[in-house]
Amino acid sequence: MNPADFAFANPRAAMWAWAVLAIGVLAVVRTRGRMRALRTFAEDPLLRSIAPRAGIARPAWRTVLSVIGLAALVPALMDPRWGAEVEEVRRRGADVFFLMDVSRSMTAEDTAPSRLQRARELVDETVDSLGGDRVGLIEFAGTAAMRVPLTLNYGAFRTSLAELKPLSGARGGTALAKAIALAAASFPETSAGSRAIVILSDGEDLGGDGPGNDPVAAAKEVLAAHGIHTYTIGIGDSREGARIPVARTAEGVRYLVHEGQEVWSRMDERVLRDTALAGEGAYIPAGTERVDMARAYAQTVGLLERQESDASIVTRRTPRFQWFAGAAFACLLGATLVPAPRARREAAR
Repeated sequence: MNPADFAFANPRAAMWAWAVLAIGVLAVVRTRGRMRALRTFAEDPLLRSIAPRAGIARPAWRTVLSVIGLAALVPALMDPRWGAEVEEVRRRGADVFFLMDVSRSMTAEDTAPSRLQRARELVDETVDSLGGDRVGLIEFAGTAAMRVPLTLNYGAFRTSLAELKPLSGARGGTALAKAIALAAASFPETSAGSRAIVILSDGEDLGGDGPGNDPVAAAKEVLAAHGIHTYTIGIGDSREGARIPVARTAEGVRYLVHEGQEVWSRMDERVLRDTALAGEGAYIPAGTERVDMARAYAQTVGLLERQESDASIVTRRTPRFQWFAGAAFACLLGATLVPAPRARREAAR
């Protein structure tokens, strides 16, 4: 196996290894306690004569098999993949740029675990239903920056998406109009099919006073000049909002303070809704709730006309999680088949 062909589709599941480790430690402590209790009751020769079936071999085997089975579930949940398959695909789809707000207000935690993390999850869920659509990624705060040009490599797209961080832009603020202009300029002139821009933001401070800083005017301009539709997704609580964390210390979380008062951030729907209307798209008020992005995408961007383009080469890694899941099942089944000590069976009767 070529190491370059190996990857985990869900590496965040590795955190379950800590739970398995804790269970393993607890099992060892319990086994040692049982051994001490038996030795306190009687010495080994006497114990074997008065209770020949009171050993710890069977419970130990049950424990070992159970822990190994749980440990094998961790790589299965991480979805390991290797053995790349290359195939030629004739694409029939749209070109879509996702514009991600990475301003400081996106660290607010009214949407668990944070607005930015929820935005990442929504885009990640959307990728599963794209079909032949090419996707690109642009981040914006005080300025806009290209992270992923249009591509069919959804794995690379997801990697860059996971690496987005708050305030990774050059300076603070939210320059949505610049991000829309950058996306419009990044669509290939020869791209076939429809073009769309999908914006994920809390809507705070998106408008600007200077020329070229109005996202509503920018969406209207790219629609008229290039036929690019604009869709917006609002993330965050529009009523109470939430404070903006700036640091986590042993004493607790410190929040952003302005003129002696903690700053509360609320989702502002006005600009997001107006931008979507100007771009003849749709506004999706996700708020703090879960949204079925596959369905939302199909009912918005999915309705745009698709055209067939030239064939392209797509590389897919083969899922191998079933190997580890099978090993886990075998170990857990084996643990249940190890007979209990005779004394325990008689007590159960």
